[in-house]
Amino acid sequence: MSSATWRNVFTLLLNRFNKYSQIAARALRSSLKEGERVAAEKRGLTILRYQHWENGQGGPQTYLVPPAEATAPKKSAAV
Repeated sequence: MSSATWRNVFTLLLNRFNKYSQIAARALRSSLKEGERVAAEKRGLTILRYQHWENGQGGPQTYLVPPAEATAPKKSAAV
């Protein structure tokens, strides 16, 4: 088989797995109680940032849509 064929097969399988994962996550979130469901949906949000590169050096990362809690200090995981 050629590399293009393998690439197409892999892409198809990856797309199907991603769709399965989305459906399973949605079903799991909908089965949770209200408080846990809201927390899970917040974790599911995606934050998109971009960075402009010039002469091999990366500039500052910029949020496409700044999150509401970007100004709040991050919580430590240390106990």
